Amino acid sequence: MAKITAIGHLGFNVKDMDATVKFYTKALGFTYGFTIEKDGKPWIEYYKACDNQFFEFFYGGSGDAPAAGQSYAHVCLEVDNMEEYVKQIEAAGYALDIQPKMGGDGNIQAWVVDPDGNRIELMQMSPTSKQRTC
Repeated sequence: MAKITAIGHLGFNVKDMDATVKFYTKALGFTYGFTIEKDGKPWIEYYKACDNQFFEFFYGGSGDAPAAGQSYAHVCLEVDNMEEYVKQIEAAGYALDIQPKMGGDGNIQAWVVDPDGNRIELMQMSPTSKQRTC
């Protein structure tokens, strides 16, 4: 049976590309990947979270919360050192929505919200967490 090997990217409609790029690069450490144009204009900006993992940012989004009935809740990014990552976010001028704490799965988690209101969970995985031991 064929299997999924990775999540290739997540796509977001954004209302302010400059604010979005600043947040994801300065606070979260993403790096620019490339731009896709449509009809001679920038359409999608690709930013790299880590090796072979990207976020797509589409121009022209409203920035509104998902409509009733849509199920997107948040995206989770795994970090290698929560304390240092939190310092990086704060040094870039952003505040956490929820401070680091132990989650029910045995991992340290913290939360931040991007300029378009998307909730982002940051998770430092424990070797004994439910995800690692299942």
